[in-house]
Amino acid sequence: MAHQFSTSYTEDSLSLFRYYKKLAESAMEQLSDEQLFTALDEEMNSVAIIAKHMAGNMRSRWTDFLTSDGEKPDRNRDTEFVAPPSTRAELLRIWNDGWDRVFHALEPLSDSDLERKVFIRNEPHSVMQAINRQIAHYSYHCGQIVFLAKHLKGSDWKNLSVPRNRSAEFNRKVLAGEASQR
Repeated sequence: MAHQFSTSYTEDSLSLFRYYKKLAESAMEQLSDEQLFTALDEEMNSVAIIAKHMAGNMRSRWTDFLTSDGEKPDRNRDTEFVAPPSTRAELLRIWNDGWDRVFHALEPLSDSDLERKVFIRNEPHSVMQAINRQIAHYSYHCGQIVFLAKHLKGSDWKNLSVPRNRSAEFNRKVLAGEASQR
């Protein structure tokens, strides 16, 4: 995704959320169905479990974002880490439902909404703080998804950014306007 100059915090936040969604999806697309559900050991989460947790968090945080606490009373976070969806299609359904909630909540906001107060676990946050909290949370988990996918694919991994030992070539292309910077 090409970097877009913006002085709007909400526009930039949406751009970052879209970037991390695409990054994780590009990693997941490289995995076989079996690999989506593979955990490296009993203490690790599979890509499917991480995506399920993210979707649960998104449903809770972004449903009625401005009017109800971001930790919904019907959320059971612990169950997000067991029993992943049984198929890729079901996993992608809950994943996309979660992201749809993010974008539905944020797209109507303007920068003037950033000082409004929302609650997460009964703690007050400005809208900006709540958005920052979720950008950090989702980027962390998207990084885990990419790491696991890269590990599981091994030498078959298709790089999602600047390939190792190719920075100079990439920089030349950026300067020549031939490559995306983000």
